[in-house]
Amino acid sequence: MNWTEKAETLYIPGREPCRLPLCVSATLEFIGEILFEAIWALVQVLGEVLLQTFGEMIAEIIGYGMRETFRRPKPLMPWQATIGYLAWGAIFGAISLWLFHGHFIQSQWLRLVNLFLTPVIAGLIMAKIGSWRRNRDQEPIRLDSFSYGFSFAFGMALVRYLWAK
Repeated sequence: MNWTEKAETLYIPGREPCRLPLCVSATLEFIGEILFEAIWALVQVLGEVLLQTFGEMIAEIIGYGMRETFRRPKPLMPWQATIGYLAWGAIFGAISLWLFHGHFIQSQWLRLVNLFLTPVIAGLIMAKIGSWRRNRDQEPIRLDSFSYGFSFAFGMALVRYLWAK
């Protein structure tokens, strides 16, 4: 009896059972696949975050540049502004669908997580921009806050979640 006959058998789900000396490479391949899938999921989520943050930055630049044009004697109520930013986010979401037809995220459960995670990240980024503007004695616009940044990004994420292919 030689050493290969004495070797233990290793069972990996979805793979053929194999003897241990041969299974080391199969095990490393299996671990490599898991790591690749985890990294790929992270890249997909990052793509959605970057797309929505980019859309929000464009809206912020436009809004900051045109703030005097839309200045009202009596400012909008916060709930009206929230609805407005949700609508603008939905419009930017539709434009992003025209440019990028499909989801960046392939997994259905990651898309659902992204629906809430990305607006939180975008809201935090916008709050940081608002803080940066205040520190430089610039007047921030409403979008430069967490709540309105979240509203805009949620409108965009919802449109992409519902209608991307």
